[in-house]
Amino acid sequence: MKRRHPLLHPAAKVVLFVLCLLPLSWYVYGAFADRLGANPAETLIRGLGDWTLRFLWITLAVTPVRTWFNQPTLARFRRMLGLFAFFYASLHLLAYGWLDKGLDLSDILRDIAKRPFILMGFVAWLLLVPLAATSFNRAIKALGAARWQMLHKLVYAIAIVGLMHFIWMRAGKNNFAEPIVYGTILAVLLGWRVWKRFKR
Repeated sequence: MKRRHPLLHPAAKVVLFVLCLLPLSWYVYGAFADRLGANPAETLIRGLGDWTLRFLWITLAVTPVRTWFNQPTLARFRRMLGLFAFFYASLHLLAYGWLDKGLDLSDILRDIAKRPFILMGFVAWLLLVPLAATSFNRAIKALGAARWQMLHKLVYAIAIVGLMHFIWMRAGKNNFAEPIVYGTILAVLLGWRVWKRFKR
């Protein structure tokens, strides 16, 4: 009897789901246990933003990784990873609006208009919304595969805008070490796609 590939096991998605919730679990625990440092609000806002970028990068990495290692089954996890990127982006936005601005809509809108890095982050979240809203099978059938794929190519623009948000945010403290790492990884992920396209 042929053994089922481990990544095709029904429990694989459950395990991934639990793993994706671990960062949030840590922040919830840290908030209740007073483990988020001297400025818990800043730690939470920035931490959720960092995990948004990480999930975006991991989602973009699925296609090249499954190609490099000949693991086509990895594609079944891409949708969940992308939805978790939107989930953490929404939590990041909520934490900013609640903990930093007290849910004062007028203050939030003024901040978006005044600070470019806030604007970039908000634009990235807005672009994520239609991707999350059309992430289910019925939306693919309604849009048609070609239009659905074209819409979901927005993820590349979202990654670039998200990186700009991160760079400009760190520019205030002249700290570019992490943005360089994130930028290098994104350049590899997008560069590989450009190379594949020209190769074809």
